[in-house]
Amino acid sequence: MSIWSGIGRSEIGLVRTLNQDAFAVIDEVGVWAVADGMGGHVGGEVAAQTAITTVRTEAAASSHLLGNGQASPTEVLTDLVSRAHDAILNRARSKSKLKGMGTTIVLLAIVSGPAPIAYLVHVGDSRAYRFRSGTLTPLTKDHTLIEKYLERGILTAESAKTHPERHVLTRALGVGTTVKPTITAFPLLPDDLVLLCSDGLTKMLEDEEIRAAFAAGELDPTQACNRLVTAALDRGGEDNVTVVVVAPRSS
Repeated sequence: MSIWSGIGRSEIGLVRTLNQDAFAVIDEVGVWAVADGMGGHVGGEVAAQTAITTVRTEAAASSHLLGNGQASPTEVLTDLVSRAHDAILNRARSKSKLKGMGTTIVLLAIVSGPAPIAYLVHVGDSRAYRFRSGTLTPLTKDHTLIEKYLERGILTAESAKTHPERHVLTRALGVGTTVKPTITAFPLLPDDLVLLCSDGLTKMLEDEEIRAAFAAGELDPTQACNRLVTAALDRGGEDNVTVVVVAPRSS
């Protein structure tokens, strides 16, 4: 049986003066997360840090529920996201200059066993991918206006890349009274790698370039993480870039 562990790295980039990204690697619980504070909004970095701090605290408190049948992992993760959302709202209410702050989040939990299962919950445009046998597969769909346009056939994938509204979110933590995450689950194989990232990576690199970085890393999560961040910075680093790579290690 394999135990899953992650490696994370976050960089401010070459343009921004503040890093509004945050991440959590909680190997002992089997939970990993990336949050990206909403650019242009006051307190984006506070929102992201609040979300990640809440996830850390609540994941540790809920660790006994994951995988033992007391509660489904989707229920646990949905509750984590809801608590993070409420924490951001409460923080904003306590300080007027933080009003309107928000963040994306992508949250992964893996229930280990002979047939490990990954559970994903996300809000916004921070993404998850799976790298398996040389193939990169997107595991999330962005909660953005552009994604809605693509689904309705209003835009082509090529025109969406330069559309002025391509980064407008339709969902975020801390925005509105309730939050509606998207939840998915999928089986994992022994050589799979899972990537969580902020859009500072996907703005700079196409999916094929992300795949190539994994392929060059020989399934080493540290190599993959560093290759991806470095590639985004080399391309211009127009935004904060945060990457978490989760991989199995033999127990």
